[in-house]
Amino acid sequence: MSHRRNFNKMLLGGALAAATGLSTRHVIGGSAPDRKTSANEKSPAELMTPETNAAIDRGLNYLLRSQITTGRNRGAFAASGLQSGVATASLGGLALMCGGHAPGFGKFGKAIDNAAQFVMNNVQETGYISRRDLPSERMYGHGFSMLFLSQVYGMTKKAALGEKLRKCVELTSKTQNDDGGWRYEPVKSDADLSITVCQIMGLRGARDAGIDVSDEVRSKCIEYVKRSQNENGSFRYTLRGGHSTTAMTAAGVTSLYSAGIYEGELVEKALKRLLASKPRSSRGGHFFYTHYYAVQAMWHAGGDYWNTWYPAIRDVLVNDQADDGSWRSSEAGPQFGAAMASIILQMPLNYVPVFSP
Repeated sequence: MSHRRNFNKMLLGGALAAATGLSTRHVIGGSAPDRKTSANEKSPAELMTPETNAAIDRGLNYLLRSQITTGRNRGAFAASGLQSGVATASLGGLALMCGGHAPGFGKFGKAIDNAAQFVMNNVQETGYISRRDLPSERMYGHGFSMLFLSQVYGMTKKAALGEKLRKCVELTSKTQNDDGGWRYEPVKSDADLSITVCQIMGLRGARDAGIDVSDEVRSKCIEYVKRSQNENGSFRYTLRGGHSTTAMTAAGVTSLYSAGIYEGELVEKALKRLLASKPRSSRGGHFFYTHYYAVQAMWHAGGDYWNTWYPAIRDVLVNDQADDGSWRSSEAGPQFGAAMASIILQMPLNYVPVFSP
């Protein structure tokens, strides 16, 4: 582990996990048990090779160089296109925090602050987080942004941020459909699991940070996820059908964990299905979205699942990184890829509370 990470671990002393009331053990449906580990589970020091740490440093520095530092889009990680929106800004901010960096402190502290301010500036009066001139992010951007703001608020307790975060939670709560899920637009409609998991994680983060999330909303989304699972353990896109992919299975398992369901047949069947899709290349549709959730699912599972999965995704990402620190195979631009890959690679560090089991 690099000197930078050792220093941050001593400096923060668990601040990202527990400071100002932000708990690592709250979940959408209650309190989580301590993470289970097996006797043979490898430590972060064993899993995170020198090449891994070098790739992380390149990725985080690429994000820092990419961030807009002036004008109305200050804090975004690109000047135009889909990667200039709130989703990439939020994921980029989370990637910096995953390295043990806190808002306002150290090399990346200002960049985290700027990303948070950019996202806050795009919270509309309704509570919907979206650039008005970039509507294509839809509720994906809202969910990722709510998650990021919750982690920043949990550490800073800034009143203005808390006020906006409450509006965001209200928007999500009001637009949950009768089945318990969410769809592309911030209105009650049909639902799909890929949008729903984004809202579940955002709600979990907000609740951990002290924002009220109603019991009714929590229980309905738990039931939605459980009903989305197929008999073979995979998860389908919608309750009424649709494809069952590795991405949906990863999202489903992560949703179950966020809902406080940590073991049992539902979880084991899903994990076995997921393990059969061990990553081999970063090329392919929705790769980064898929493995953002898959690495969380396997980190929560621990033991042999984690020992098998992390080295596989680690080696793919290290091998496929561009010389400038980005991942250009990303489905939503190199900045999005750098943010997602950096989050995935840093998962063993366990700094960001909402990613903690």
